[in-house]
Amino acid sequence: MLINRVDLICMCICNLYRYLIATIVGVIIFVSPSYAQDKSIVVSSTTSTEQSGLFGSILPIFQKQSGIQVKIVAVGTGQALDIGRRGDADVVFVHDKPAEIKFIDEGFSTKRYEVMYNDFILIGPKSDPAKIAGGKDIKVAFQKIAEAKAPFVSRGDKSGTHAAELRYWKDAGIAANPNLNWYKETGSGMGPVLNTASAMNAYVLADRGTWLSFKNRGDLDILVEGDPSLFNQYGVMLVNPMKYPQVKKAEGQAFIDWLISKPGQDAIAAYKIGGQQLFFPNAGK
Repeated sequence: MLINRVDLICMCICNLYRYLIATIVGVIIFVSPSYAQDKSIVVSSTTSTEQSGLFGSILPIFQKQSGIQVKIVAVGTGQALDIGRRGDADVVFVHDKPAEIKFIDEGFSTKRYEVMYNDFILIGPKSDPAKIAGGKDIKVAFQKIAEAKAPFVSRGDKSGTHAAELRYWKDAGIAANPNLNWYKETGSGMGPVLNTASAMNAYVLADRGTWLSFKNRGDLDILVEGDPSLFNQYGVMLVNPMKYPQVKKAEGQAFIDWLISKPGQDAIAAYKIGGQQLFFPNAGK
């Protein structure tokens, strides 16, 4: 009788074990499709698209329409492209056309799409020690800042804005570098650089979008704008899935297709601060 009871107990334990295994397997089978449907992409992008508030405005629209979640890594353009080079992003969305073309030439993407533009502006203290206010020539403005040895804050982070700034210094015939006591590199994004310039009453090159959304302006104001060379184009690229199989090609391309579609372009155009439009869509133009 004792043996029968032991057998019965063992049988019950075995049945319970089988039930638990079957239940766990059933849960996995039931849940796994929902994970498969959990669509998301990583987009490495310049800080200006995030710090201006653009992504906060347009991404909820895309995510609602597509069901694809977008995770943004906001860094300087150079770093954003490097993230793409490592295969750690599905899409890169930046604003340095020569660097973007090089990215394609190296095989890290196969196509670049133009999305939108705004412009760079030269910000400085209202006291304007370099006497550049109202000027339309960025080269002349940079020359006057260097002559006056007026404080200038640079991003120094290999971003699209930093690359543009270096081009303007070169055009002005100035070898700007951290060894100059009036030139300061921060190695940070646009928002922190504007904060530093505000604290120092210094000149700084900024994209208009981030400036319009920036609150801590202190004594700073726009002093130079309107030079055609200050044009600031943004482009987007899918990281090459042939090079990195983990890239989510379908979802990444869906995001790109939306950005350059009428709904995406309309969403970009609709984003304003204080009635001022921050970015101007120009896909396919």
